[in-house]
Amino acid sequence: MELNGEQLIAAPIPDVWKGLNDIDVLAKSIPGCEEISRVSPEEIHAKVMFKIGPVRARFSGKLFLSDVIPDQSCSMAFEGSGGAAGFAKGRSRVELKPAEGGTLVSYTTEASIGGKLGQIGGRLISASAKKIADDFFQRFAKELGGEVVPLESDPQE
Repeated sequence: MELNGEQLIAAPIPDVWKGLNDIDVLAKSIPGCEEISRVSPEEIHAKVMFKIGPVRARFSGKLFLSDVIPDQSCSMAFEGSGGAAGFAKGRSRVELKPAEGGTLVSYTTEASIGGKLGQIGGRLISASAKKIADDFFQRFAKELGGEVVPLESDPQE
């Protein structure tokens, strides 16, 4: 599964970068987040409750940061297990760029999913992942005291 997107956050780059690295901000921004902790500067552990289609599961996961360029970009490797519901693992890259009205956050994600989740149709998983990402950015922007600004190329407009 691939998930790519861009979000315009109405906040300056240093604030967005700081928020993306703040465990308290992430805990409030990640939909279904029950627990999150920083194990080291490069490793984060989290427990998250997800509902994707008919499958509802609590995932325990790890996130490993690499190629970190402060206020610009980073790469992440992630892995999570939801018991009988399945597992997910993959890589993601996030880039921050200055834009009129705030910070443009671009992300690319490649993930593989197995178990019961792997049996759900790809379109349903992709739609659910996109909704989770959109919900994250709405909450994240609110935590920073701003909002997500609709992009002109947004097909929902």
